Amino acid sequence: MQKTPVRFHLDPDLLTSVRAGQHNFFAKVTEVVQEAGLTVELLENSPQGRIAVATLPGYDLFHMDAPTHDRALTVRRVYHYPFWAIERSAQRWNWHVAGQDFPATGDPDAATRFARFWRKRLFGNRSTGHDGYVYIPLQGRIREHRSFQTCAPIDMIAATLRHDPVRPVIATLHPNEIYDAADIQALEDLARQHPRLSIAKGDMAQHLAACDYVVTQNSSAAFNGYFFAKPCVLFARIDFHHIAANVADLGEPAAFAEVTRMRPDYAGYLHWFWQVMAINAGRPEAEAQIAAALRRGGWPV
Repeated sequence: MQKTPVRFHLDPDLLTSVRAGQHNFFAKVTEVVQEAGLTVELLENSPQGRIAVATLPGYDLFHMDAPTHDRALTVRRVYHYPFWAIERSAQRWNWHVAGQDFPATGDPDAATRFARFWRKRLFGNRSTGHDGYVYIPLQGRIREHRSFQTCAPIDMIAATLRHDPVRPVIATLHPNEIYDAADIQALEDLARQHPRLSIAKGDMAQHLAACDYVVTQNSSAAFNGYFFAKPCVLFARIDFHHIAANVADLGEPAAFAEVTRMRPDYAGYLHWFWQVMAINAGRPEAEAQIAAALRRGGWPV
């Protein structure tokens, strides 16, 4: 009797690594799937392939792409390796963790050790301070108001200048985004109107270490800011919203009032978000976490 297939749809470099048995996380996913009596097929990820498999029997796992049928799931790193998520949706704000409440209880010593370890691992021994400015890490499509956002990014910058009338504001362009002439013109026009606004490039870690707080739609820079105990204002939906000042929930004036006085449990949150709610591929419980995520997605494991 032929076993039910599970197809992994992977980009070329990742596919090569998985085929060579050199990827720890996907090796563990494979083990969980095979222990459930399913077989694994490795395919190169493509739009045509993701559509074609919708009519085939079995299950599909798409790396970073949205599921195309109800037996498909998406798999993606949770901002940094070795933390992963397996989800029904490619939209992070619809992930399992986004709908959970951050518990106020936990082991504070373990959380502190965890946060310190990962801060040093990711950012070295960089010191932190408060240099009196607001950091806005921009993403793409800055003149467009998308459905998961409360306003367009260019209007977010204007709102920051309006609600924080004292601090300088540094907005940085994302190194992997393409900004057209109209985008640059809109930023330059706003900077001419507001001398407190500067437009820069990159240097995320430097700005996270130095800023007073972060304002973003839903950039992962704000999540990284938690390692520096930097609060953030969110203008869009995202999975790490629990300890942020959310414009969608509070409105702009209340969110900006809240961000300057909030003191959330950053270490506890990072420990919960990564070690409890994500799949840590380096931990012995990774297989159990993978199986739980696949079962949430409706797979027979």
